Amino acid sequence: MNAFDEDEDRYSGSLDWALWRRIVARARPYRTSIAQLVGAGLVVAAIDATLPALSGRLIDEALRAGWSRTLTWFSLAYFASFVVIGAAVVWFIVLAGRIATGLAHDFRRDGFARMQTLSFSFFDARPVGWLVSRLMGDVGKVAGLMPWFFVDLVWGGSLLLFSVAMMLWLDVGLALWVLSIVPPLVLLSVVFQRKLLASSREVRRTNSRITAAYAEAIAGVRTTRALHRESAALEEFQDETGAMLQHSVRRALQSALYLPLVISIGSVGVGLALWRGGLRVDDGLSLGTLVAFMQYAALFYQPIRELAQRFTELQSAQAAAERIQTLLDTQPQVRDSPAVLAALAQPSAEGEAIDGGKPTIETIRFEDVGFAYVPGEPVLRDVNFTVRAGQTIALVGPTGGGKSTIVSLLARFYEPQQGAIRLDGVDHRERSLHWLQSNLGVVLQSPHLFSGTVEDNIRYGRLEATDAEVRDAARRVGAHAMIEGLAEGYATAVGEGGGKLSTGQRQLISLARAVLADPQIFIMDEATSSLDTETEAQVQAGVEAALQGRIAFVIAHRLSTIRRADLILVIDQGRIVERGTHAELIALRGRYAELQAQSQAATTVDAALREEAG
Repeated sequence: MNAFDEDEDRYSGSLDWALWRRIVARARPYRTSIAQLVGAGLVVAAIDATLPALSGRLIDEALRAGWSRTLTWFSLAYFASFVVIGAAVVWFIVLAGRIATGLAHDFRRDGFARMQTLSFSFFDARPVGWLVSRLMGDVGKVAGLMPWFFVDLVWGGSLLLFSVAMMLWLDVGLALWVLSIVPPLVLLSVVFQRKLLASSREVRRTNSRITAAYAEAIAGVRTTRALHRESAALEEFQDETGAMLQHSVRRALQSALYLPLVISIGSVGVGLALWRGGLRVDDGLSLGTLVAFMQYAALFYQPIRELAQRFTELQSAQAAAERIQTLLDTQPQVRDSPAVLAALAQPSAEGEAIDGGKPTIETIRFEDVGFAYVPGEPVLRDVNFTVRAGQTIALVGPTGGGKSTIVSLLARFYEPQQGAIRLDGVDHRERSLHWLQSNLGVVLQSPHLFSGTVEDNIRYGRLEATDAEVRDAARRVGAHAMIEGLAEGYATAVGEGGGKLSTGQRQLISLARAVLADPQIFIMDEATSSLDTETEAQVQAGVEAALQGRIAFVIAHRLSTIRRADLILVIDQGRIVERGTHAELIALRGRYAELQAQSQAATTVDAALREEAG
């Protein structure tokens, strides 16, 4: 069982009314529609409870005097009642749709907004399919249930009370006989609703796994095809869908058995009314009253059945509600301190950043920084170095040594667990997170582009940028000629995730996007590793020009890209094992010199292979 199955199993208790009060509180913007829904429910319940008595009066009046003015008025009232009920049902549908759509929109908006603030560690532990299931499936389940729960709670509860009152008003003794079906109806509903709840949980749990499997399969389709694992992947998916079929069939059988049993008990009520009422017809009970009681007996099980079903759906939806509320309540591990929040609430003076601090960054200093993704398994230990404005610092070393973690801590994607990172002497946790990250330009090893055009993706770095500024950024990184060579130039659609472009093209556009943002700190994490040697050389000149006057962090396996760095740090097993310029480190004949020799050998082999292929 994986972590997400265990998470599902946590949601198996009884109804949590405190949770549902919080969920219902989110419906306050729609209180006018809810009030109308409740009012319409009361009206329909009152009419439903009156109709059997009205039917009885119609029968008695027809038997007593034939067609009369009184019978005409009763008939018109009977017809008008159905017109009102029809109009109310239409209004139910309109109001319920308005409330459900509004709630779904609000939940998804707030959930998406919350996810934008959460720390990277949150996403490290949760697959995409799981998150999509929360915002789509769970939200749809809760939002779709809420208006109809209000309707049935008001309509069903009121109809039961009105019906009991009407029967007691007509004949107390016969009413007690009809009401004798209530205990077995309630007992049957309790037993079956528990069974239905259990099977519903299994259906929901399996559906959540299928959603996650879908997302993972789509994201990894190229890998699956490349490794010829289509059949194995299909078998794994069929295991999940087979379980879904099994649980769904069980739930359908339980539902199919429950409804006939409820109808049968309702029929017993009708039989009791007919039996006891028939015996009393000769004692003065009117035929109309007998018919009314038979209708009440037939009517009585409907609200009980509907209410039992709604409460079952409420229990079934509780896990969804808990997951939604948990997401909305999740606080980012990396967030502004109270002091920073207080500073942000005050207007900043001229020449100050939004948090009242210096608007520029002159120095960055790592002081005894330590960090671990998993407790007890440190990734960084005692990292110390200083970098100043205009300097480029290069991080090199074996994969998994901690290079990317260093820049992730600087960007506050995570926060150090030991030591501190200081910006001009101030702990960077005491500066605004938004201010810091808006001064970063990050180019990752695997560039991500959004659906849209090339121009849209470059402008994503600064939305107010002009067309000329977008093109200038592209020229500075050597991307302009490549973009102009595309089918529609800057208007070329890149596809989902940039799938219509090569990795090198996506990287150039990502570089242009970062340059357009005009950051104080430039981070390049293996940014040129996806480019061939010739393209890399073209880009490197533009990148070096873009780095002028900025603090730059460059992570690279190709050591040819960092020769001119002001400081090179060799990171191995979370520690800085060597530091200095390229010339100084080569003279040491240590770890860096070994890496340099390996890089040159790899470059020579790569050139030979290209020459042979050409």
